[in-house]
Amino acid sequence: MQRSLVALHTHCLDFIAEENMIMPDENNIELAAYGNNHEGTNHDTEQPSNGFWDHITLETEEPIMSPIQQNPDEVQKMAISDHEEKIIIQTQTHYEDPETPFPEFENNKAISYPNNGAASYPNSGADSNPNNEETNHETKPNKRRKRKSTVWEHFTIQTESAGCRRAYCNQCKRSYAYSKGSKVSGTSHLRRHVEKGSCAALLRSQDNNQSEPSSSKGATNSSKRHYKRASSTPQFMFDQDLCRNDIARMIIMHDYPLHMVEHPGFVSFVQNLQPEFNFNMMTFDTVQGDCIAAYQTERQSLRKFIQQGVAGRICLSLDMWTSSQGVGYVFVTGHFIDADWKLHRRLLNVVMEAYPDSDTALSHAVKVCLHNWSLESKLFSVTYNDQPLIMSEAVFESLKLHLPSNGQLLATNCLPRTLSSIAKEVLGNSHDIVKKIRDSIKYVTTSEPHEEKFLVLKKQLQVPSERNIFLDDQTKWNTTYQMLVSANELKQVFSCFDTYDAEFNKQAPSMEDWKLVETLCTHLKSIFDTAYILATTTNPTASIFFPEVRRIQEELSKLITSEDPFVSNLARTMLEKINTYWKNCSLTLAIAVVMDPRYKMKYVEFTFKKIYSEEEAQTCIKMVDDRIHELFEEYSTMPLPLAPNYAEEFDVYIMKNLKTELDQYLAEPPIRVHEFDVLAWWKLNQMMYPTLSQMARDMLSFPVSTVPCDSVFDTNAKEMDQYRSSLQAETVEALICTKDWMQYGSH
Repeated sequence: MQRSLVALHTHCLDFIAEENMIMPDENNIELAAYGNNHEGTNHDTEQPSNGFWDHITLETEEPIMSPIQQNPDEVQKMAISDHEEKIIIQTQTHYEDPETPFPEFENNKAISYPNNGAASYPNSGADSNPNNEETNHETKPNKRRKRKSTVWEHFTIQTESAGCRRAYCNQCKRSYAYSKGSKVSGTSHLRRHVEKGSCAALLRSQDNNQSEPSSSKGATNSSKRHYKRASSTPQFMFDQDLCRNDIARMIIMHDYPLHMVEHPGFVSFVQNLQPEFNFNMMTFDTVQGDCIAAYQTERQSLRKFIQQGVAGRICLSLDMWTSSQGVGYVFVTGHFIDADWKLHRRLLNVVMEAYPDSDTALSHAVKVCLHNWSLESKLFSVTYNDQPLIMSEAVFESLKLHLPSNGQLLATNCLPRTLSSIAKEVLGNSHDIVKKIRDSIKYVTTSEPHEEKFLVLKKQLQVPSERNIFLDDQTKWNTTYQMLVSANELKQVFSCFDTYDAEFNKQAPSMEDWKLVETLCTHLKSIFDTAYILATTTNPTASIFFPEVRRIQEELSKLITSEDPFVSNLARTMLEKINTYWKNCSLTLAIAVVMDPRYKMKYVEFTFKKIYSEEEAQTCIKMVDDRIHELFEEYSTMPLPLAPNYAEEFDVYIMKNLKTELDQYLAEPPIRVHEFDVLAWWKLNQMMYPTLSQMARDMLSFPVSTVPCDSVFDTNAKEMDQYRSSLQAETVEALICTKDWMQYGSH
């Protein structure tokens, strides 16, 4: 009976703690004796307020005399006198000892009865003995109930203040909430600290314990249960070499200076993050070597990709960067279509040129690139910026052996550089009016009250434009163009703004000024639309720019006939530059557009007849047609991508009928669809046109731009920053090329 009541008390305390999160009182509470009779409960007796009694009902039964129980050692008798019970329960006491982090029962007094005898009731559950079997009723001391959670092997409870206690990790000394008042936080957050590997000190301790030899048999084994991490939790092993490699890649990806590994702030940060990191091995020289190693690894991967994945030829583009030291850097980029008909762009070399203005600077960079990547027999064309590409006769003669059409398609100009040059000249000739508009916008946008007045006036005038005024970036001409367009649409607001602010009237543009702004916007729009395609399309094919350049020519030709001298002179200046580009690149662009099933030769005929006289148009059309057939004959002598077991006689039979392949393609009408993927079409029809598809693969990879998308609108040439200019040429090339390759992931 004694054990049953104690167990019942323990069960109820657990129930109360789990359901209501109420901890037992820390002070010992002695429950008053209850005097009960069989007629009912004594209501004069004070009822205990402990939550334990909310779950227990005391009932009294008729007094009985317990039978005499035989004990091997002694004979005990016990009687219960006149319905009297005395229950003394000592509540649990909290321990501060880390060995017993949970509150346990201390000095538990057994449930006592008069004469201190063992009580026996008939049919009282486990304590009854219906078969009158011999039972040992000797009173046994209560054992303290141990909590089973393993987290308390790693935590110690400490009292922070009255009613507030926190659990401290024995390893890292980090503290977590445990109890505040009667509320208990539980152990889930403590278990996460241990099980999820958050405690680095515990992980190191466990690793050290695993590495130590097991104790001898005579040693005393600890009775504590040691926590074992779940198999899904990874082992965090520090790797110095891996960290060095990650630092090198971080420097490459984000253009950090190599010297950052020696900066005190970076050293302190990494040491706090990982004390085991050995900074004696991290110097400028070592991180430079790590970057070179990353470059070599990525370079080998790209070389393998080019050798195995490039089915056709490679086109190169050259972009010259300047520096404050007067040294030039030629960025050599390769453009090619792989076996899956995907157009790729990869930076291959960054060649330092001590004399960037020399006639042979670009040709030297081309020679270096071809030699480093073994591309002498795979070169198709070279696109460069405004600087002329001059090759020595020996270099050109060696390339002619492998170039199609005897090198007539070798060199072409950069279209974005041409458009930027036109825009820069137009804006330069209109500097005064552009500055007046810029100053007006600056007056409004740099003052919050002025800007609020401007918006109020715009709303009152009900101007339909959704544009907002902003200041341009004078290094990118598209922002200047868009600034003028926005201001022109809001010119009515600017014209009335002096009614709100008399000071603005001193610099407000006149109506004549707004007419000039409108003219500028009209002229710049023709080249902006083409440049926008280059800036927003990833790796566009060359075929889409033949119609674009033709459109610019047509629009500017109409503007030349204007009676307004400002308009006609502006258009004439722009048209001269476009005609120069067209003269140098029209043949290449025309052949590329023929390889587009949407246009073919019909579009070339249509275009030339519109921009040339009848005689000139026929001459240009014949030149394009002859060049295409010559190219086709050259490609027809190349081995077809057929299986090697084809009979030689069958190859000869095919060769006799290859000429009809080009004629069949040109005879079919162009495909007139709005959205069209030219590379996907050739991938689908390459078996129908095996030779022509090889020719199309090379022509469509021809680049019209030497600059990346984010540099299409630049008005000035790129300049190497001062820090990189101070590095060795090999290091500069490694940093810039590896960054370009890493953005494409594994090749």
